[in-house]
Amino acid sequence: MGRRLPWRTQGARMNEPLRPLNLGEILDRTVNFYRSRFLVFFGISVIPTAVVLVIASGVFFFFAWMGSSGAATASPAMTGMVTVLFLAAAGLFALPLTLAATALASAAMNHAVNRSWQGEQITIRDAYKAVWKRGWRYIWLYLLQALIVWVAPLAAWVGLVSFSAGIAALSASAGMGAAAGALFGLLAVLIVAGLAGYCIWMLLRLCLAFPACVVEQIPAWDAVKRSSSLSKGTRGRVFVLYLLGTVLGWLLSGGLALVAAIVVALMPGMNTPQHAEATGMIVIFVYYGAAFAVQALTKPVYGIALILFYYDQRIRLEGFDIEWMMQQAGLVVPAPATAVTAGEAQPWLPADGRMVTEPQAQASAEGTTEASGASVDTFGETALPTDAETLEMAAEQPLHATSEESQ
Repeated sequence: MGRRLPWRTQGARMNEPLRPLNLGEILDRTVNFYRSRFLVFFGISVIPTAVVLVIASGVFFFFAWMGSSGAATASPAMTGMVTVLFLAAAGLFALPLTLAATALASAAMNHAVNRSWQGEQITIRDAYKAVWKRGWRYIWLYLLQALIVWVAPLAAWVGLVSFSAGIAALSASAGMGAAAGALFGLLAVLIVAGLAGYCIWMLLRLCLAFPACVVEQIPAWDAVKRSSSLSKGTRGRVFVLYLLGTVLGWLLSGGLALVAAIVVALMPGMNTPQHAEATGMIVIFVYYGAAFAVQALTKPVYGIALILFYYDQRIRLEGFDIEWMMQQAGLVVPAPATAVTAGEAQPWLPADGRMVTEPQAQASAEGTTEASGASVDTFGETALPTDAETLEMAAEQPLHATSEESQ
C-alpha cells in the first residue's frame, strides 16, 4: 500500500483534524488546493470563459464592422436588417447560453472542490457530468442570485432616478434654478451609494448558496435561505477575499495588456496613420482577451475558497468536525443539537434531522446495499438481516436458549 501523501501535496485529505480556520489559513489552503489540481480547476473555468469570449468577440467584430467603411457603403436597409438579426441572436441565444454555461461551471467547480476536499479524485468530465443531471436547479439558482444582487437594484435605480429627475424638474419650474440641479446631483449620489451597498451586502449574504446547493443537494430557493443563515459571522472575511481577488485580477489584466501594447507598438509599420485604426482594434482585442484569460485563472480561487468558508462555518455553527470524525469512524451520526420537531422541517435536513452531504445524497438515491447477510442503509446503520439462512438461524436461537435454561 502506497504512502499517504501529506496534506499540502494530497490537496484535500487532511492529516490534521478539522478545526475553525482564520482568513490566512483559508487563503493558504486555497492556494494549495489550486496548485494540487490546477489542470482540473482551470479546465472547469476555461469552458464558460471561452463561451463568453466567443460571444464578446462576435460583438466586437460587429461594432468594428459598423464603424468601418464597409457598413458605410451598405444600404440603410441592409444595415438595419443586420442590426436586428444581431440583436435577436444576442437576446435569444447568446444570453441564455452564457447564463447556462456560467451556472453549470459554478456548480461543477463546487462539486470538484468538494470531492477533492473529501480526498477523492475528480476530472473535468466527471464534474460536469455530475452537475448536468441537476442543471436546471443550478441555472435557476444562478438566475435567482442575479435577480437579487443585480437586477433588483438596477430596476430600483431606474425608478429612483426617474423620481429624482421629476422632483428636480418641478423644482426648476418653481424657480429654484441651480438649487434644483444640486438637489438632483445629491440625490443621485445617495442613490448610487445606497444601491452599491445593497449589492455588496446581498452578494456576501448569498456567497455560500452554490456550495450549499451542490454539497447538500437542496433546491435553489432553500440554498439562498441556507446561505443567508450560514454566512453570518464570516461576511467580512468573504469581502476581503473578493477584494483581494478583484485587485489581483486588475493587476494581472493591466500587466498583460501593457505587455501586449508594448509588443504592438514595437512592430514595424504599426505606428503609421494608415494602420492606426487596425492598431487600436488589436490593442482593444488583446486587452479584453487578457481580461478573460485572467478571469479563467482567478475564478477557481473563489470557488475553492467559498467551499472552505462553507465547511468552516459548518464547523463553527453546527459542529461538523465532530460529525465528520464520527463518519470516518463508522459511527452513526447523531441528530444535531437543534433537533427537528414535528411541523418544523428544515430544508437542508432530511426527515430524521441528520445533515445530508453530497455523497450521502447520491448513496440514498442508489438505495441500500447488502453485505454479510445484512443490509446497510445510506447512513451506515445496520438493518435487519435479509437472507433466508440468517433468518432461520435467528428463529432457532430462542429454542436453544429455552432448552439450556430447562437443563
